[in-house]
Amino acid sequence: MTPKKADQIRLLLIEAYGRPLARRATDPIDELVQTILSQNTTDQNSQRAFDTLKKAFPTWESVLGAAPESLARAIHCGGLAQIKSQRIVRVLRTIQEREGELSLKRVCAMPVNEALAYLTGLEGVGIKTACCVLLFACGRPVLPVDTHVYRVSQRLGLLGGSVPIERAHEELHALFAPAERYAMHMLLIQHGRRTCHALRPACDACALAEKCPSARATLVA
Repeated sequence: MTPKKADQIRLLLIEAYGRPLARRATDPIDELVQTILSQNTTDQNSQRAFDTLKKAFPTWESVLGAAPESLARAIHCGGLAQIKSQRIVRVLRTIQEREGELSLKRVCAMPVNEALAYLTGLEGVGIKTACCVLLFACGRPVLPVDTHVYRVSQRLGLLGGSVPIERAHEELHALFAPAERYAMHMLLIQHGRRTCHALRPACDACALAEKCPSARATLVA
């Protein structure tokens, strides 16, 4: 898809849902841990797990000093507690070793490609998680690709059907200007939740149906 056609889709999404307001920036390590907790669970459960974790261990230094079973118990409601607790501890230890403190301020100031390389170099941290940290905590112009963004982008033709999710970030970055990437991330998620559902997309009620190859094929059928 050309950037011009992609921009037409962007404008239709804004018309349908309004332009998203920027949310308050989070602490980079908070965002990193919360995104790890969000893996393979619902937003509600991951938020509960994060809130319980922060209540039990107010500082990340206290997480490193915690007994493994108490840490897993604190995030139990988010699922995969043993795996996620071990991953969180390993990531925090690595950051402390690299930075001399539990802080990602230096990483936030890096060029985007360097920051992505740093974050994805942490064990268990993929490109989506890294992009979430840079976008929501560091205010950097990236476009995280979660399941909603990936599905909707493929149906709209923003991404080819064979593009692996690891490359999707790069291709969407090429389509949208840096200043529009935050809005597109939020709008594609909103569209995926409200209209372009995974199993039964509401193509007959979709404001983007005329621009969407998937909707045209569904409505004709």
